[in-house]
Amino acid sequence: MAALEEEFTLSTGVLGAGPEGFLGVEPSDKADQFLVTDRGRTVVLYKVSDQKPLGSWSVKQGQTITCPAVCNFQTGEYIMVHDHKVLRIWNNEDVNLDKVFKATLSAEVHRIHSVQRTEPLVLFRRGAARGLEALLAEPQQNIEAVIPDEEVIEWSEVFMLFKQPVLIFITENHGSYVAYVQLCKSHSLSKYILLLGKEEKSAKPNFTARVDGKFISLVSLGSDGCVYETLVPIYSSDTENNQRLVRALMLKTVVSGSARNGSALTILDQDHIAVLGPPLPASKECLSIWNIKFQTLQTSKELPQGTSGQLWYHGEILFMRHGKSLTVIPYKCEASSLASALGKLKHTQESGSHSVPHFVNWETCSEYELGSYSAKQTRTLRKKTETNLHPEVPGVKELLSIIKKDSEKHIEVELRKFLAKSTPDFHTIIGDIVSGLLGRCKVEPSFYPRNCLMQLIQTHVLSYSLCPDLMEIALEHTDVQMLQLCLQQFPDIPESTTCACLKLFLSIGDDCLRDSNVSMESVFDYGDTTQDEKKEMEEQTEIVQNGFGPEDGGCSKDSQQLNKKPGDTAQEPISFPVTLCPVAPKRAALLNAVLHSAYSEPFLLPHLKDIPAKHITLFLQYLYFLYLKCTGSATMTLPGVSPPTVSQFSECQITFPNSCDGANPEAWGF
Repeated sequence: MAALEEEFTLSTGVLGAGPEGFLGVEPSDKADQFLVTDRGRTVVLYKVSDQKPLGSWSVKQGQTITCPAVCNFQTGEYIMVHDHKVLRIWNNEDVNLDKVFKATLSAEVHRIHSVQRTEPLVLFRRGAARGLEALLAEPQQNIEAVIPDEEVIEWSEVFMLFKQPVLIFITENHGSYVAYVQLCKSHSLSKYILLLGKEEKSAKPNFTARVDGKFISLVSLGSDGCVYETLVPIYSSDTENNQRLVRALMLKTVVSGSARNGSALTILDQDHIAVLGPPLPASKECLSIWNIKFQTLQTSKELPQGTSGQLWYHGEILFMRHGKSLTVIPYKCEASSLASALGKLKHTQESGSHSVPHFVNWETCSEYELGSYSAKQTRTLRKKTETNLHPEVPGVKELLSIIKKDSEKHIEVELRKFLAKSTPDFHTIIGDIVSGLLGRCKVEPSFYPRNCLMQLIQTHVLSYSLCPDLMEIALEHTDVQMLQLCLQQFPDIPESTTCACLKLFLSIGDDCLRDSNVSMESVFDYGDTTQDEKKEMEEQTEIVQNGFGPEDGGCSKDSQQLNKKPGDTAQEPISFPVTLCPVAPKRAALLNAVLHSAYSEPFLLPHLKDIPAKHITLFLQYLYFLYLKCTGSATMTLPGVSPPTVSQFSECQITFPNSCDGANPEAWGF
């Protein structure tokens, strides 16, 4: 389900949209604050909750801002470009932009991208990209031309993938579109020709994107009013420079084709997109949220002043130009499920918004092969593979034949082509491919196509019940990276398999872990704050009642501990000494994957008894470390992208000792 909340307009006393609208809306380093740049001379910092500007900066008369202002999240400073080549950097204390830092560059800038955990990236009009620090060290450095002169950049975005910024930009040349993907650290550049359709030559498509495993899911709004998806590989193994990518239909006719110029779209999460424009030729213009998993219209809001074609999304807030002002619409999107999609029909309609369920008629869908495929997590139907246009791309039957007899390397190459160009995101197809690979693994013990299996897991359509042998084979090969990925993605793993993973993670040697490629997002910054917390706790323990410290009493901490009586413990304030993490960071990441998995205690307990006592003790020590780490934080939240929660490791501290006969809390030493 999704809901649009009450809209409001930001104060536009110092800022107004011209005929072409705003240049951009970008977040600052502080929550609830956003930079809005017009197409003239002004940048305004807004605090959305207060609906008022906090600061305003303008360039001199005769100068024009040509690049949206962004925030450098590493320094808190603001950056923008005027007159295509002049870069300005300032902060909240600066009043006059003419007196702030200035650097004149040697080439024209398309725009600046700034994301968390990395420095801003400057994208030039000819396709070259530079990090801000390297550019400021030598502003007049030579900037190479990456794209031909006749190509023009229409859209660009930057994503963080494994702590590396990935840049994608789309160019247009007489109705032909090309996607470029650059890994900024390795400086590798891949080029892909987008096969969008003949109708796109009459109107420019609207693009938005998100990272989906090893692919960038590029979503476009076509001139026919339909939403299409193209999977763009991030890592290309093809030596060709002009690889062709076929798009697949995601949603049919979400906006009227006659109103394409005022339409726009943006991805909200993996299941929802927001679309501007009227759904039918005779209907009023509106903002709508669609569920792409179930192909349903979740909610919409009419726009009396018409749509503008400008839509931005940050956090849980949508920004759009409505008339000549900037309108803000907060929204909520619940986790997508079949129950919530069907339950939407039972909710009363709110004033100012309406919901029209839009279902696919599975029996009258002539463009699709009935019964052949189920959608990606029941997400959407895709068009059948256009093998007649691309005979070099193998079909399902050809790929399964290749899996039975060819080498691992050849299978990997053909599978990558199949996933990248045919975009088959269906349970049955992916399940058949995995079954074929695992079937050969059982027949040939030396055959273990690890890279192929990792690619298929990252399509996000697999589950344990669809391929129960996958985790069993990964356990046999001690493949901790694959097991971690399965624990993170599979919602239906049996408790016996979960305990088998836990047993492996606790018993595997440090040498094997050192060489494994494990995702460390859930243990981010565990080690950085430990010493500071330890020092802080040591300072706090020096303070005793009546303001006297150990030095005042003429005795050491050790002697004080020895002189304590057993009955004094209950009268003293409880202190939680901060200890070092008892396991290495990679082992901690694997244990966190177990904590995040779904399990039921009655089914879990019998399998825990198979784990040796020393390993259970180590796991309890780690749980105790997490507890101390969390109780030492005011937010009660561990650092990292997806750390274990308090309830997860607190319940485990109770569950795991109870799994051992005769165990009691004192026996574990906690």
